[in-house]
Amino acid sequence: MSDSRTPVFCTVHASGRRRYGYWQPYDSITNRGGCYVALPTPVCDRLYSQGRITLGEPLVDPAKTTYRVWPAHGPVAPVRIPAARLPAMAVAQTLAA
Repeated sequence: MSDSRTPVFCTVHASGRRRYGYWQPYDSITNRGGCYVALPTPVCDRLYSQGRITLGEPLVDPAKTTYRVWPAHGPVAPVRIPAARLPAMAVAQTLAA
């Protein structure tokens, strides 16, 4: 989503189903591409709810609404991954090594 050369879109269907994806151009070297690539909806929804991505102006169709997905501007708080606490003996052994 951060590469502006590959625009990502969010399509919201009339039923409420959302799909995030982008067009992958054809690559003659690898003989791959030339198709739409779907991104995992739960991951993209989480990025949106955390304010890490934003949706652009809607393009409304009777069956669906399509939005351009943009990276959010401004600082984002770092993600902290909780680590398991080590027993004091393990810490001492690690420091001694």
